[in-house]
Amino acid sequence: MGIVSPGFQGRPRTQEPALPPGQYLTEDFPVLSAGPTPRVSLDTWEFVISAENGSEHRWSWQELMALPQETPTVDIHCVTRWSKLGTSWQGVSLDTLLAEVDTGAHFALAHSYGGYTTNLPLDDLRGGQAWVVHTFDGAPLPAEHGGPARLLVPHLYFWKSAKWVRGLRLKTMDEPGFWETAGYHDYGDPWREQRYQGD
Repeated sequence: MGIVSPGFQGRPRTQEPALPPGQYLTEDFPVLSAGPTPRVSLDTWEFVISAENGSEHRWSWQELMALPQETPTVDIHCVTRWSKLGTSWQGVSLDTLLAEVDTGAHFALAHSYGGYTTNLPLDDLRGGQAWVVHTFDGAPLPAEHGGPARLLVPHLYFWKSAKWVRGLRLKTMDEPGFWETAGYHDYGDPWREQRYQGD
């Protein structure tokens, strides 16, 4: 005689999504900033990629909006331990913006209106992994979440997705940005819990 009755499945299992270690799921969108929120006019906004050879590539807001647009749906993970799944964005792939840039650089330093910076390997901005986004959940990106435009690099902790982005400086040597000089990890892989230097 069997110990378990036919058809008995035990307690139902919850279908919890897979989250990076140490993260919890949130339905809201917390606002975290290191300083005051810049208010940037679309008339003066521009995005500039400066190559290591001194060349510059510039896009006004109108020129950015005229480029091919993509609509990534991605999970985002903040170093403060919240994760938000299935977020919907619209913007321009960094592959599109970097396509005409002649560079031998391996790193980028993102610059934001308001003075914020963060460093990223250039390979992490290519291959369909990163965007300059201007729309969140079907509406213009609010200023408190980085509007009019921010970086979106969802495979890294969210501080790497610089708010109020205004450009990239391409570099042959890595240069830490704002949070990295304060002790945060240079790379910031949430699946490896790279929160702080030494992790």
